[in-house]
Amino acid sequence: MKIGIYILIAIAVFLMIFNATKLEFNNLFEGDSAVAVISILAAACAILLLIILLMSIKIDKKAK
Repeated sequence: MKIGIYILIAIAVFLMIFNATKLEFNNLFEGDSAVAVISILAAACAILLLIILLMSIKIDKKAK
């Protein structure tokens, strides 16, 4: 399970980097740039949730 979580985190980081290349800083909230911003935020949320899941697994193992 831990390996799968790390793979998902790596995919989310790759998606953040890929979408960062699509940003146009002059028109950040228009067209493809808006989609890139939303995708970056979604990937960041996914990474945060996966890190929380890893922490909860560690806490569960310590509790047992």
